[in-house]
Amino acid sequence: MPENTANPSPQTPFEWAGGEAAVRALVDRFYDLMDIEPEYAELRAAHGNTLADARDKLHWFLCGWLGGPQHYTERFGHPRLRMRHMPFAIGVRERDQWLACMDQAMQETGLDPTLRERLNHSFFQTADWMRNQPGAQ
Repeated sequence: MPENTANPSPQTPFEWAGGEAAVRALVDRFYDLMDIEPEYAELRAAHGNTLADARDKLHWFLCGWLGGPQHYTERFGHPRLRMRHMPFAIGVRERDQWLACMDQAMQETGLDPTLRERLNHSFFQTADWMRNQPGAQ
């Protein structure tokens, strides 16, 4: 029986998410929520006056992390996430706000529920590893 090539399955989470425009929409919604929702206040405070630089960097990073273009590494080299986040106090509260904000953004941008579940698991592992304030709430 011939293989159905009219609607191939996505090969990467990047493709599954909808490509670069969809990743950009996700990142933009994430930072919009961070800016307007009071429950993300501590997370927002850690980002300084403007979110423009953070928006670009997260977009570039997620594109590559999800299996798409390696925009971040082309610009900055290896992400070294933990090292780059060491100047910021990251405890349980900040981790949980980041995860909740990203989950809300994934839901509001219409990410496939199965992909959203998988990404939530991966995001938790990474966000928990980023904690540098072990006792901080």
